[in-house]
Amino acid sequence: MQNPFIDQIAEELSLTLSQVTATATLLTEGGTVPFIARYRKEQTGELDEVQITSIRDRLQQLADLAARRESIKKSLEERSLLSDELKDKIDKAQTMSKLEDIYLPFRPKRRTKAMIARERGLEPLATHIFENQDASDVAEQALTYVDSEKEVPDASAALEGARHIIAEWISDDADLRERLRKLFWEQGTLISEAFPGKETEGAKYSDYFDWKEPIKNAPSHRILAIRRGEKEGFLFHRILPEEASALSIIEKQFLTGRGPAATEVKTAIADSYKRLLCPSMETDVRLKAKKQADAAAIQVFADNARELLLASPLGQKRTMAVDPGFRTGCKTVVLDAQGKLLFNHVLFCTGSAGQVERAGVEAKALIERYNIEAIAIGNGTAGRETETFFRGLGLSAKIIIVSVNESGASIYSASEVAREEFPNEDLTVRGAVSIGRRLMDPLAELVKLDPKSIGVGQYQHDVDQYALKRTLDDTVISSVNKVGVEVNTASKQLLSYVAGLNETIAGNIVTHRQEKGPFKSRKELTEVTRLGPKAFEQCAGFLRIRDAEHPLDQSGVHPERYTLVEQMAATVGCKVEDLTKDSAARSKINLQDHVSEDVGLPTLRDIMEELAKPGRDPRKQFEAFAFAEGIDKPSDLILGMKLPGLVTNVTAFGAFVDIGVHQDGLVHISQLADSFVDDPNKIVKVGDKVKVTVTEIDLHRNRIALSMKKQPEIGGKKERSGAPKARKHTARDGHQSKSGRRQASNNDFGSNWFDAALKK
Repeated sequence: MQNPFIDQIAEELSLTLSQVTATATLLTEGGTVPFIARYRKEQTGELDEVQITSIRDRLQQLADLAARRESIKKSLEERSLLSDELKDKIDKAQTMSKLEDIYLPFRPKRRTKAMIARERGLEPLATHIFENQDASDVAEQALTYVDSEKEVPDASAALEGARHIIAEWISDDADLRERLRKLFWEQGTLISEAFPGKETEGAKYSDYFDWKEPIKNAPSHRILAIRRGEKEGFLFHRILPEEASALSIIEKQFLTGRGPAATEVKTAIADSYKRLLCPSMETDVRLKAKKQADAAAIQVFADNARELLLASPLGQKRTMAVDPGFRTGCKTVVLDAQGKLLFNHVLFCTGSAGQVERAGVEAKALIERYNIEAIAIGNGTAGRETETFFRGLGLSAKIIIVSVNESGASIYSASEVAREEFPNEDLTVRGAVSIGRRLMDPLAELVKLDPKSIGVGQYQHDVDQYALKRTLDDTVISSVNKVGVEVNTASKQLLSYVAGLNETIAGNIVTHRQEKGPFKSRKELTEVTRLGPKAFEQCAGFLRIRDAEHPLDQSGVHPERYTLVEQMAATVGCKVEDLTKDSAARSKINLQDHVSEDVGLPTLRDIMEELAKPGRDPRKQFEAFAFAEGIDKPSDLILGMKLPGLVTNVTAFGAFVDIGVHQDGLVHISQLADSFVDDPNKIVKVGDKVKVTVTEIDLHRNRIALSMKKQPEIGGKKERSGAPKARKHTARDGHQSKSGRRQASNNDFGSNWFDAALKK
């Protein structure tokens, strides 16, 4: 039976019916997004992961809508309220808001003013007034409903009760609610003001103390900033259209006469809008704005996380990793080329002269003893000072010294994963190990963290947490499967993100290789407990086995196509292994000869690409980066300085760049390029190496503004040639804690020094 939502989804996403049908079927059969995108191209018409994910999510949304529709009909049927006309309206409702509007008049309510008026017998009066608006006998009619026992003491009270009933009828009208909801969104104004008496305490939100703009144009970061300010008690905000516009819409629909009865209806309309409709519509539009802002912020987070996860790996190098510190010294660990902990020690790289001298001797001894090839230094407190120490040791130029982003390392060190891996080591050792492994393979190490801890989000604690987790999980899964996983060395956490696997099966894979030795072929995976045929189908193509018995086991070619590749080799008179090494042999293959009912050119082209580079890492090659020497803290900066930097976060309004001074600077979207930029992601990505100019410095608040323009304005003036050269400052800044070092500039977007710029 075909899924009832196929036609709708195909139209919404501009896809063919066959594409959506095939994708829905594959998902229903247990297919994962990475597997379908990579190995079922013929069925889906080469849909990518984004399109497949959109189909998956829309299927779920429509299923939820259908479930709610049935729940409403059941409730109405149980109360004998489900007429054929009402059932038809419910079945035709295409959105959850429309469905709830239809159900509103029948929803069980708490005791309302209209309900009380009905109990007092005033509904006939309301009906008379509403249906006979040209009538002039309103007062006389009202007198007939006066009844002290029913608490209707006079005609005025009777009319008031009738108006409450009419007001509720108006408020419950589904068509009207839909029109007003559209008005609130298209013509509503976002108004933000300071909460009385909180102006001084909430100074960081001062830019929003008297703020107005159309809600439909408000950017996501501003909406989230204002909502956060309201949550913290410093702001309050409204989203309202012109009242006259709203009343005009209501009156046009419900005001049909000009007599005394119409006057009562007009009064009821005003009451209905002010007391019932306006609060309800404002709540709806606030939720819509929040939902859209959440979606934008979550996408920013996901895009940044993907770049960080897919950052260039150094690879298997003998590494010394350092978690810097002033008072307690630098926790230093030595890792072998596979990331195994060999030794740990504390070096006092930034202490007294005697301590620094001794640390130099000890560091050189360790480097020589373990034949160190790379040194990874955390970029937190004392990071730049520690980097300066190691660069001053006169080490071989072959030894790479790298500053590593340590966001989330402290969270990992206290996690169950870290305790399981290093039960006998303290938090500082675990944190240093994580820093070293991040340099060797960022993806393999970062998957051990909750993605929210990576530190590249925008208002991550304010957005819908379920939606955030789902999107970030999709991002991690996509990244892991894009790279592929070496099954004999991968951690349980990394394996659990492979398509078709979960934490339990991943743990069973690790246990199997520990008990029976390394896997020699993909086929052996079928011997793992609970790894059945479906799981094998989904995961096999993404798992790699270096030096496997079968040459394709270290490639992205799926085992289901091994026979096909063997046939290819046979047609050109060679072995499969030869196809992976000899381009001349591959060039003899005519793909059209191997097209079949199950396999088309998309799959055949993918196979040829894999044969050309079996097991090759798709990530960019690692390039070492160094900050400017002598620029270690904000007080070392001067206006006009040109510095190398690393992009640490990209947002809707610009990019944050680490220039090595313990505080990221902001390159506003208007400063990313000499030409107009509508999307910062088109210019920079997390991890990019950039050249920036310092355009503004606020040492008191640790705020730095940067520009990537060729001739930026500095202090309000365009930079002149021959800008001042860097000079050394001696004033020391107060270093922030590792956990709080970047919080103000990198997470609290919209509520800091840059807010004025963000309004542009």
